[in-house]
Amino acid sequence: MSNHNDNVISQSRNSKLKIALLSAVICLGCAYHTAHAKTNEQINTTFSSILAQERTWAGLKSQKKQVAEIEWHYSEGGNTSKPTILLIHGLSGTRDNWNRVAHYLTPYYHVIIPDLPFHGDTKVPKDFDSSVPNLTEKLKRFTEALDINDSIHVAGHSLGGAIAYLYSAQYSHKIDSLLLMNAAGVYKTANTKFLKDPAQLKSLIVDQSGEFEQLLELTMENPPFIPKEILKEQEKLMIKNAAQTQHVIDQIVMIQQAFTPESFALAGRIIDSPVLILWGDQDRIINKEAASELQSLLKNSQKPIIYNGVGHMPLIELDQVVAQDYLNFLNKVQLAKKKQSTQTAP
Repeated sequence: MSNHNDNVISQSRNSKLKIALLSAVICLGCAYHTAHAKTNEQINTTFSSILAQERTWAGLKSQKKQVAEIEWHYSEGGNTSKPTILLIHGLSGTRDNWNRVAHYLTPYYHVIIPDLPFHGDTKVPKDFDSSVPNLTEKLKRFTEALDINDSIHVAGHSLGGAIAYLYSAQYSHKIDSLLLMNAAGVYKTANTKFLKDPAQLKSLIVDQSGEFEQLLELTMENPPFIPKEILKEQEKLMIKNAAQTQHVIDQIVMIQQAFTPESFALAGRIIDSPVLILWGDQDRIINKEAASELQSLLKNSQKPIIYNGVGHMPLIELDQVVAQDYLNFLNKVQLAKKKQSTQTAP
């Protein structure tokens, strides 16, 4: 496993901190002028506006698409004539978890980032089956509806990694590459309480005030600075969605009981696409040893890149470095595909 130079990581963090502090000044400046008059509805509107501004900065636009019983809400950016990247977020996350990485991808690729069912703005019936196999199948129907289901690059973080893994196994002939970042799975090398007993994931549910900051401390080794107003609104949103998160966790527990490390490995051996594995060495949710195990299952995987001093959220803790590593990988994949196409041409 390769480790990144600490100076590169430090520089990226310093750059990100400057951006975060600038955002804080803007946000708090707005709050200063309206603090006493602002209603809950206005605060929610401000929070939504901040997210919208971040999407715009990332080169993304909000879209929605009805596919069967699901009203998908997603972000889209980049030139549609370019190769498509499908980015999948993790448990309790939203499409906006990918914004900072997407900022570096949209100049070169067509990027699609959906809110998964029971997450973000995507709407599904209350009795919707949120098991990983069904989410995988519904995501395929979504890509078909957008006409992006051929020759796509799929990337998943955490729970999104498990979905991306199964998606690539089931539809391997449609996939050009796979990125797995701190990916969930059924591993032999599990040594965190969340992997040994998936029911422990319930402790990650934010259903009371003050729990969101605790969650940030658990999932990130070096959480970025976030203005208190935004933290408060994000926590409110997670509390509001606590029942939905519980529903998804129940499905994860069920799938963990249904799969064994052997059956999980069998799915991986079907994947022919080039694979990039990224991990934080301080991940307390899914331990870094899982990265080596994943590599052993996948016939066309690069040596995992392990980030020193990073937790479960490299896409937020180290967005610039993650994006550069991913772009380097995608460039190699594209060059290899072009070379193969030239060799097979009549």
